[in-house]
Amino acid sequence: MVKLGFNRYGKAEVRLVHVSRGTGPDGADAIRDWNISSSLSGELAAVHLSGDNSNVLATDSQKNTAYAFAQKLGGIEPEAFALALAEHFVTSQEAITRARLQIEEYAWNQLGAQPHSFARGGQQTRTTTVIYDQEQGVSVVGGVADLIVMNTTNSEFWGFPRDEYTTLPETKDRILATQVTASWRFREPLADAADYAQVYDAATSALLTTFAGTYSYSLQQMLYLMSEQILKAAPQLCEVRFVLPNKHHFLVDLEPFGLENDNEVYFAADRPYGLIEGQVSADDAPPEGLAWT
Repeated sequence: MVKLGFNRYGKAEVRLVHVSRGTGPDGADAIRDWNISSSLSGELAAVHLSGDNSNVLATDSQKNTAYAFAQKLGGIEPEAFALALAEHFVTSQEAITRARLQIEEYAWNQLGAQPHSFARGGQQTRTTTVIYDQEQGVSVVGGVADLIVMNTTNSEFWGFPRDEYTTLPETKDRILATQVTASWRFREPLADAADYAQVYDAATSALLTTFAGTYSYSLQQMLYLMSEQILKAAPQLCEVRFVLPNKHHFLVDLEPFGLENDNEVYFAADRPYGLIEGQVSADDAPPEGLAWT
């Protein structure tokens, strides 16, 4: 005998660009460039067991709803948009009891004084995850991904255990670089949608300022300090999680060429790499509940 377990379905990576005409600084256009994924759960056993689609809101309908809501709601913050969309799916579909919305937002920078001309921003992506559950409530997680940062000095790594397989030398001066994926959990949904932008700015500023201003002895130490400062800068948040791959930079041996390498020429290794992950929570953080599911 077998039985059906956890399941969900949805529309992945709906590309949506919204242009708010003349609402930016000095009358410039404002762009929201999103990659939206929706996932629905609920009373869906019948479609798996017998092919009965009567409880299945088509994934194409989920895509169309995202486009329609973009027109209705305008260029609002991604957290507020995801909340509205998730609530709609749960409250409008009797069989659906949980909706999970993820949004990746890509930045665009205005070109000079031209109000309608833009260049795609850096690699970093703003991230949002919202879960709207009929019984367990609502959870909002913001964050950033693909944010590549580097300190060319002010980083050490030594004092680690050595065994018969250890070849890594200790160092008192190294490059510290990583590709940041950070997620921060809100204590509760914010009443004013515009406040999500302020939290994002405060959190990313705290992250970057801490990375730049910390003399590091390990990437784990940096993870904890960045988390701590994010929670201080944005009291609306209660928990931070980081995924930090160590982007190794190794000094190139130039002696065979009769040259001295005075910490100037490095080989940037893309793999293998150390992978540092961690979670830091405020003392009074509410239970995780469904935040990361």
